[in-house]
Amino acid sequence: IFNILNLFSCSISVNGVCLTATELKDDTFKVGLAPETLRRTYFQTLKAGDTVNLERASEIGGRNSGHFVQGHIDGVGEVIDRWEDEDSLFFKVRVDPDILRYIVPKGFVAVDGTSLTVCEVDSSPEESWFTFMLVEYTQKKIIIPGKNIGGLLNIEVDVLGKYSESALAAIIPRIEELEAKVKYLETKLEGMESSQD
Repeated sequence: IFNILNLFSCSISVNGVCLTATELKDDTFKVGLAPETLRRTYFQTLKAGDTVNLERASEIGGRNSGHFVQGHIDGVGEVIDRWEDEDSLFFKVRVDPDILRYIVPKGFVAVDGTSLTVCEVDSSPEESWFTFMLVEYTQKKIIIPGKNIGGLLNIEVDVLGKYSESALAAIIPRIEELEAKVKYLETKLEGMESSQD
C-alpha cells in the first residue's frame, strides 16, 4: 500500500508496464499511453473496473532480489494451459519466437510485472512456449491466477540477455575475421613445410 499523492510525475508499473503518473485526483491517477505501449501490451483489451497489478519503481540502492524488471514490455503472451501441483499453480504461455529466444529454463521472466523463474521452455516453431509456477503466497498478491486459458499476459524478458546478444553481435564478425586469417596462415604454413620436404 502506498500514498497516491507521492506518485505525481513518478514511474509506476501497471501490469508490468512502466508508466508516468500525469494527473492525481483523490485515490486515482492518470497516465499517458503511447502508440508503442499499446502495440506491445494488451492494454487495448482492458476495461473500466478490471483489476491490475500496481507497483512503485524501486529506489536506486535498494534491495534487489536478483531480477532486473524495467517495465519495458517485449510483447504479449497467451495462456495455453494451467494446472495445480499441490499448493502451486503452473502456467504454460505461448509467445512469439523472437521473445522466446531470451527465455531459458531457470532464467527470469517478468509476467504482468511479476518477476518469476522459468520452469520449462519449448522453442520448437510449432510450440514456442514456456512455463512458470506461482507459490501459494504469490498467488494471493497478484492478478495472474485470475487468468484462464486464452488470457493475455505482458511479457518482459531479461534485459541482460538482450545486452549480451548485442555485445556478442559486435564482436562476432571480428572473431570470424580472425579465424579466417588463422586458417589462411595455417594453410600457408603447411604449404611452406611441404615444399621444404
